[in-house]
Amino acid sequence: MPKAFPPEFRRDVVAVARKGEAPLSQIAKDFGISESCLHRWLKIADVDDGIRPGVTSTESAELRELRKRNKLLEQENEILRRAAAFFAKEIAPK
Repeated sequence: MPKAFPPEFRRDVVAVARKGEAPLSQIAKDFGISESCLHRWLKIADVDDGIRPGVTSTESAELRELRKRNKLLEQENEILRRAAAFFAKEIAPK
């Protein structure tokens, strides 16, 4: 997988592209990225800036973390459920 570009670099490229002083293909070539990458960055920036609807980068990261936390809690809950069942058998009258 290619190394991700720093956020500052992305912001600078998007800012230059939004000025509209040159075609996107030329801007992408000048910065050494693909044109499709530039289009994707512009789309993400538009969502983050509220220009177009969608889930922002911040919301997406938060959602990812919440899903990870939820999975961990479900695993912990399952362990406790099994432990409770095990110990219930141990103390049950015979």
